Amino acid sequence: MVRDWKPRTRAVHVGSRRSQYGELSEAIFLTQGFMYDNAELAEARFIEAKSDEFIYARYGNPTVAMFEDRIAGLEGSEDAFATASGMAAVSGVLMAMLKQGDHVVSSRALFGSCLYVLDEILPRFGVDVTFVDGLSLEQWSNAIGSRTKAVFCESMSNPTLEVIDIAEVSRRAKAVGAQLIVDNVFSTPVFSCALQAGADVVIYSSTKHIDGQGRALGGVILSTKEFIRKTVEPYMKHTGGSMSPFTAWIMLKGLETLDLRVNAQADTAFALSEVLHEHDKVVNLIYPGHPTHPQYDLIRYQMRKGGTVLSVEIEGGQAGAFRFMNGLRIAKISNNLGDAKTIVTHPSTTTHQRLSQQQRDHLGISPGLVRISIGLEDCGDLISDILNALKHV
Repeated sequence: MVRDWKPRTRAVHVGSRRSQYGELSEAIFLTQGFMYDNAELAEARFIEAKSDEFIYARYGNPTVAMFEDRIAGLEGSEDAFATASGMAAVSGVLMAMLKQGDHVVSSRALFGSCLYVLDEILPRFGVDVTFVDGLSLEQWSNAIGSRTKAVFCESMSNPTLEVIDIAEVSRRAKAVGAQLIVDNVFSTPVFSCALQAGADVVIYSSTKHIDGQGRALGGVILSTKEFIRKTVEPYMKHTGGSMSPFTAWIMLKGLETLDLRVNAQADTAFALSEVLHEHDKVVNLIYPGHPTHPQYDLIRYQMRKGGTVLSVEIEGGQAGAFRFMNGLRIAKISNNLGDAKTIVTHPSTTTHQRLSQQQRDHLGISPGLVRISIGLEDCGDLISDILNALKHV
């Protein structure tokens, strides 16, 4: 019956566990340990814990298990492992599956911390990493070879919003037996099903749209039960990257409204893109839902909507971008995204400032580029705020 439910219904009900009190809202099990009726039961549980048996919060917890089951039900994966942050998910899955001598192929356009893990941490342990232009299927084909163990990409890159053809990259990865890992944060589980498109592993920073209100850090890894329990779980439970029960409860509450929120945010993002794409103070508009996006045909095929984030290059470089940001009254300056509040970010001086100027130029992160994560404010109010701020440029 659950398989027949629509995604919005699954996001509210899947994975619920009720105590003897019959609570309506999911319970928070704030405990790090669990008791056993006798020594024999403790021994048996350490040999093999059943699905509703728990040992230690670093290994699993009823509230965390509810979140894992629910996000897996929404995404359509067999299993999930919840982590302390999005980067704990990214680094955890890569470290869990790779060893010295393995080869990874990754798109070059990545969030700064993802790039750090792939470019600096993995090579320290003898993992060979090759970066490619994610939009070039020829470069993917040339880079992926018999030694390749993993292929990594963001389905929509941060902050230039390039959209990767998941099906085509997956086909090239599977041809050599490599696993495709997709960071699907910007696309959201509402607008994109990367697993159906061909991904083997999907990662979310639940800090973003899943929480949606800027309250807590979190992440999740989704894949087959075998991969989650035999590859990811042994690494994560011994290295301490698991999610806390309180955070899992916050994420459960976020899932209940995820569909409503991101659809409203995407509708506002599209309306704003229509206003800005010919504005004289906007040198370039990047929004996956707008017909001017270079991968618009792919986006219509691969995603249900264009997402909640757009990027604009403001006239006048960094000075123009700063004047625009400082002129905002509703939108807030921060470095998060997927929040109920509209957030503007200047990537070249914040999230991607550690990159060299040459790297930023190559990725298209110009001094005038501003990333706008659309919130839940009234669409008209937000558009007026942004238009007024552009007058300062």
